[in-house]
Amino acid sequence: MATYTDLRREDFRATIDGKPVDLFTLRNRHGMVVRITNYGSKIEQILVPDRDGTLGDVVQGYDGIDGAMGGQPSMGSFIGRYCGRIDGGRFMLDGAAHRTAVNSPPNTLHGGQRGSRFRVFDARQLDGSSLELTYVFQDGEEGFPGTLPVRLVYSVGDDNALTIAWTAVAADKTTIANFTDHTFFNLSGDLGASILDHVATVNAGRYLALSDTAVPTGEMVDVTGTPHDFRTPAAFGARIDADDRMLTLGKGYDLHYVIDRPAASTSAPVLQARFLHPASGRTLEVLSTEPGLQLYTGNNLEGKAPRDVGKGGTLYTRYSAFCAEPSQFPNAVNIPSFPSTVLHPGQWYAGSIVYRFGVA
Repeated sequence: MATYTDLRREDFRATIDGKPVDLFTLRNRHGMVVRITNYGSKIEQILVPDRDGTLGDVVQGYDGIDGAMGGQPSMGSFIGRYCGRIDGGRFMLDGAAHRTAVNSPPNTLHGGQRGSRFRVFDARQLDGSSLELTYVFQDGEEGFPGTLPVRLVYSVGDDNALTIAWTAVAADKTTIANFTDHTFFNLSGDLGASILDHVATVNAGRYLALSDTAVPTGEMVDVTGTPHDFRTPAAFGARIDADDRMLTLGKGYDLHYVIDRPAASTSAPVLQARFLHPASGRTLEVLSTEPGLQLYTGNNLEGKAPRDVGKGGTLYTRYSAFCAEPSQFPNAVNIPSFPSTVLHPGQWYAGSIVYRFGVA
């Protein structure tokens, strides 16, 4: 039976870019534990019970700050100023051309070479179950225009849900913003095991078609008759080897879904996806305010030391985790038909992601 590693606060304490880094622990009354470092706002551990009541760690992460800095850069991170890819690292805004840092040639990915996943957030623990993290994206940072302060609140409820809520405002110039969380899940509690036995349900009838450089083209494709149709529950492994251009391009599932939202829905979070690990009975429901969901099956985990050596010396290999990343549509700044990610001076961007755990 898989056991979990006790993370030590002292192993995450450091000074980076002149700012203190620490590890913060959130708990609810039923034993759920979430541990977060303010370096990259990374979720390093989530402990939840299986159907027998046994606590297990269901997210990949690292034992200390050295691993968090040298490991998979997106693992557990809050992603900004702009998650996903921007085509060619360029866009037009108010008639002006902007060039952003290219870190996934030829594109900008997840905010550039030093997006929020590499930044130290200011942290304040509000109480035993909630944490506030703040960061100010500076005008010109990674090539993005405008000052953009962001405030995050991570909170754990007694329904075994972790909520990530954000507010950000265009402080001085027109800018763009698109946020998500990039936690790597494995509901089995064995963080090196395959997730191909996990059963996924995604409430989406369309996905965003991708170019050869994995950037949305603007076309929305019907999932009917494709390996990407998770409207009926299916195991990740059932069709991951299918002859399909999107699966070949992503080396597995790495696709953005257009969530089917109720016609009368407001800005409240809606259920986007549900995941089940049959053996342990653990379930995860993902709810969000955002219009899309990036589904990723850990295709670029390679079991390479030291980058992919995680908690307790566990080797993180291909298909040993999945990510469910609610957000606005990637590359929306270059595709007028997509919901706008532009913020004008004084305009706010508020949203949330809820990860709700249970058992079946």
